[in-house]
Amino acid sequence: MAYPEECPETRALLERLGNGEAEAGDQLLCQHRDELWRQIELRLDRRLRRRVDPSDVVQEAQLEALRRLPDYLRRRPMPFRLWLRKIAHERLIMAHRRHAVAGCRSIGRNIALPTRSSAVLGEQLLARGSSPSQALRRQELAGRVRRAVAELSDADREMVLMRNFEQLTNQQAAAVLGIDPATASQRYGRALIRLRAILAGLGVSGSEP
Repeated sequence: MAYPEECPETRALLERLGNGEAEAGDQLLCQHRDELWRQIELRLDRRLRRRVDPSDVVQEAQLEALRRLPDYLRRRPMPFRLWLRKIAHERLIMAHRRHAVAGCRSIGRNIALPTRSSAVLGEQLLARGSSPSQALRRQELAGRVRRAVAELSDADREMVLMRNFEQLTNQQAAAVLGIDPATASQRYGRALIRLRAILAGLGVSGSEP
């Protein structure tokens, strides 16, 4: 099955791989390595970084993807980049469990979200008609968004990360999580409501002078 959102380069490499050109698999993984690294970097607990580098998790994910490639080519359950992203997330969960970070309630509680993306999300959640520059300085706003995201449940936080920091659609997030798009949409809406409430408790409401 060919997915329309698959880039031409990926489609060509998948076709070559299906025709028995094994080197196309290495090229596929190389093509998506930077995206995987950003995904892992976004989620890797800061307390693990002395023991685990994002590149280590990426390498584990790619080795696992190579092992599973024949099955992927038979079934084509989702676009290749989403399939690869799902494997990387599985390896990240394993890394957190393997190193058992003390005091870490769940994955993502102590992650370093990008300042710019955090601030943009905060501005989007401010009350309509408010001026972000009047509400909070951007850097402070980003810090409060990071604190609020850490308070979300695992499921809600993952939806916020996928939608707002990785720019996945609800349908793409649903494919990665193994849920239907309607459920993904409901989960995302719930996450935003919860996030807005937490931000309000931290003084981010858009009504400040």
